[in-house]
Amino acid sequence: MNTQRKAYLVGGGIGSLAAAAFMIRDGKLPGAQITILEATPLLGGSLDGAGDAERGYSLRGGRMLTFDNYECTWDLFKSIPSLEHPGQSVFDETVAFNEVYRAHSQARLVDRRRAKVPVSSMGFTMQDRLELLKLSQTDEATLGDSRITDWLSPEFFETRFWYMWATTFAFQPWHSAVEFKRYLHRFMLEFSRIETLGGVRRTVYNQYDSLVRPLQHWLAAQGVQFVHECTVTELQHREADGEFIVTGLICQQGSETRQIAVGEDDLVFVQNGSMTDASSLGSMQAAPPKLGKAHSTGWALWEKLAEGRPHFGNPAAFNLHIAQSMWDSFTVTLKDPAFFNEMIRFSGNQPGTGGLVTFQDSNWLMSIVLAHQPHFANQPADVQVFWGYALFPDRIGNFVAKPMSDCTGEEILRELCGHLRFEPETVHGANCIPCHMPYITSMFMPRQHSDRPLPVPPGSRNLAFVSQFVEVADDVVFTVEYSVRAAQMAVYQLLAIDRAVPPIKQHDHSLRVQFDALLKALK
Repeated sequence: MNTQRKAYLVGGGIGSLAAAAFMIRDGKLPGAQITILEATPLLGGSLDGAGDAERGYSLRGGRMLTFDNYECTWDLFKSIPSLEHPGQSVFDETVAFNEVYRAHSQARLVDRRRAKVPVSSMGFTMQDRLELLKLSQTDEATLGDSRITDWLSPEFFETRFWYMWATTFAFQPWHSAVEFKRYLHRFMLEFSRIETLGGVRRTVYNQYDSLVRPLQHWLAAQGVQFVHECTVTELQHREADGEFIVTGLICQQGSETRQIAVGEDDLVFVQNGSMTDASSLGSMQAAPPKLGKAHSTGWALWEKLAEGRPHFGNPAAFNLHIAQSMWDSFTVTLKDPAFFNEMIRFSGNQPGTGGLVTFQDSNWLMSIVLAHQPHFANQPADVQVFWGYALFPDRIGNFVAKPMSDCTGEEILRELCGHLRFEPETVHGANCIPCHMPYITSMFMPRQHSDRPLPVPPGSRNLAFVSQFVEVADDVVFTVEYSVRAAQMAVYQLLAIDRAVPPIKQHDHSLRVQFDALLKALK
């Protein structure tokens, strides 16, 4: 191996951070020869978490984790030391945490009467079962760019199963049938316990504090260089004998344009596309600004690279459908325990032991989750934080006569208290920060197989793509695992590492798992 080889990673999300770690751990590339170029002041990409008790905390979202899947994620974090528990890895501390705080939701669905919906049955008709079976057994070439609604009847989308599955994974009826099928197979183990979320595992804090910060700390200790507020606008390259070779990076830092030369043996990893691009925050008094394609920067580099190169994918399949890919979330900071106390009494769950509470009759299809406290590393003991989101923010609320995307934090809390039949005093002094995300489910949009490039596209000598918008067979997007797996695949291929990427555990091939899923479907 060339010991002088350098690596440049465009974008500071979990995919790039993981790629840097795999290059150091498994490729023996010195950390000082790795540079991560990030357009914002912070690393972590969509795994963010910011704020404080006075200004309010904010999370755009959180990703579901399991120990039964996420093979590459835990392979990585078994090597990353905990920031708070000397001698333990991030994996060790996460396992220990989940031994104490076990998920078993007792209020997964709530109806308009504020009654817990019985969920021992999925609510399927025989037609629902047959259609779901047919979709799950149809090959991806046949599914093509079809939508879920092309395979399932309208009645299916009123079943208890759909309300739980859709809100757990953020599916919309018009999303890709291929992605829906992949989830049915990858998470078949969760099918039989979807009402309790018994397979869900959580990090000690939010995923920025629990995953990004320790990983960044470890990378910094290895000498990795981080360049913030630096936007890569162009990859200089040459094409010869069927090969694509990056020769330089053009970067914009403030008013300064700079060029970075890329050597013959150097590597470049690009995070193509962004599901949180053009996201915006509101406040208690203001709704988030509605940004769109004109405000997007996270897609521009991929669009340039893909023009005239079909093997580099088709970003237009994902970023031209904002009305179908957007939703809104909100983070609430409380200094009065009244809301948490009421939720504990109502749900039967202590914070961190439940999961999403979905209001199935909500026009917005609103859900909230109370994590174990503190949810932020810098959160004071007398402050509590919870998160929520809505899949239909363009609809008029049940208690506030406005679309959620037009609502202030105060109005979102009013709508939430209406569904819970809580007195307004339970959220007295609360700070609710709404967030609008135009591309948040863009990776779920119907697509052709060729619309996503491989982590290392055919003919690429030194360029790899690492994101939710690459093609990883049989795995599911909108997960930390997908980004980490893509990073591991790309690093191992470009560095010719003689170590197997951990295989996907095929729980759907287990007769026991299949039998449990069948029993659940027949109830």
